[in-house]
Amino acid sequence: MTIPPGASPQLYNEDLAPAKERNWGAFSIFNVWTSDVHSLWGYYLAASLFLFCGSFINFLLAIGIGSLIIFFLMHMVGLAGVRTGVPFPVLARASFGIWGANFPALVRAIVACFWYGAQTAAASGAIVALLVRNDTLLQFHQSSHMLGHSTLELICYIIIWGLQLLIIQNGMETVRKFQDWAGPAVWVMMLLLAIYLVVKAGGFSFNHTIPMDVLLEKTKDAGVPGAPGSFAALAAVAAIWVTYFSALYLNFCDFSRYCPSEKALTVGNLWGLPVNLILFSLVAGVTTIAAFNVYGEVLLHPDQISAKFDSWFLALLAALTFAVATLGINVVANFVSPAFDFANVFPTHINFKKGGYIAALIALVLYPFAPWESGAAHFVNMIGNTMGPIFGVMMVDYYLIRKGRLNVDALYREDGEFRFENGWHVHALIAAAIGILFSSILPGLTSLMPVWWGVYGWFFGVAIAGTIYYGLRSMTIGKRLPA
Repeated sequence: MTIPPGASPQLYNEDLAPAKERNWGAFSIFNVWTSDVHSLWGYYLAASLFLFCGSFINFLLAIGIGSLIIFFLMHMVGLAGVRTGVPFPVLARASFGIWGANFPALVRAIVACFWYGAQTAAASGAIVALLVRNDTLLQFHQSSHMLGHSTLELICYIIIWGLQLLIIQNGMETVRKFQDWAGPAVWVMMLLLAIYLVVKAGGFSFNHTIPMDVLLEKTKDAGVPGAPGSFAALAAVAAIWVTYFSALYLNFCDFSRYCPSEKALTVGNLWGLPVNLILFSLVAGVTTIAAFNVYGEVLLHPDQISAKFDSWFLALLAALTFAVATLGINVVANFVSPAFDFANVFPTHINFKKGGYIAALIALVLYPFAPWESGAAHFVNMIGNTMGPIFGVMMVDYYLIRKGRLNVDALYREDGEFRFENGWHVHALIAAAIGILFSSILPGLTSLMPVWWGVYGWFFGVAIAGTIYYGLRSMTIGKRLPA
């Protein structure tokens, strides 16, 4: 590896260097989002949020507003990636310092490990749902247990966990090729699932046919204020939908850095975010109502629905498609990020592959505890709120303080402008710490905050940390920034 003049080996390796090959066009960026959204967890969340809306119009309104916010926020991060060509942990050096950037990088990496485990469990669950259609395997599933799960679930989890490692053997180009077909594949399966259920139900109406007492029972413990269909519930749905993407607000530049132009980024984001998100949510809502009309119960997991299919072939097709799609989001959202994040901590010892292996190993260790089994809305808020303050600090620094201009070479220098206080930017760390206190710690561990606070924790974290950082930074704005 050749290190550029002035760059420190403690801050540079080929995976962390500015992207040289930029062949992720609009279609690949679009498929970042199809891979990220079209998963069992994405469907589970959309179907869960549908229950809070009370009608299709309300659902599309809440999801539509949330999707436009997601597009705007993601585009902010994406533009920084296109302009600088650097991954998230390197971009974080501009605001947190060359060594301080390890703090947001490790927070993002740990969150990715949680999601990696959640998505792997969802994919393996689809396979389990298919296998237990066999009486012998059903008996084995019910009678044999290990590490807090059935032995069959454990075996499927390990198999799916191992398959994901094969995808990243050749780096980011393999990731691009995999997600370019995995994302669209699940769209086809989702449409087939919806059509199958609508036909089986004898037709479909956009009228909400799930009784209010059922909705109240299904949503009573989710921590979302207001009854289904109320303004409070709809605002919460939009907020949770935005928070679901909180991890990728930080590291979308890991992908956009390979984009050849801002135009390609805009086109890919426009089709992949508001358009794709709204259509996917619409299909999830149609499927939820049709499944209730057919089976008389609310089924939020696609594998629960496919397990009820009369046709074994359709059940097999659904299980395999959902498993592949979930592998797609795991590689895109939860493998690439920690791979870069862990590499950022020890660039001379950890590269992209080794960083990804570390993330996968942590997800394997988490499996017996399964922290993701606490419900979709609660889990999304718990995980997402920790990252809002980091996003607030980074975006205020890049757009308000630096006006979108960054000395990329200095990001790899130990003696450059991003050294701050011995490599740590105290202002950024203080702002992020206070933001995390109010977004995650106080609402999660105490009763000091109102019950609805956690639903909007990500937004409070962004606003509080961003405001504090801007105030602290403005005091010394002329000392370290270039003229």
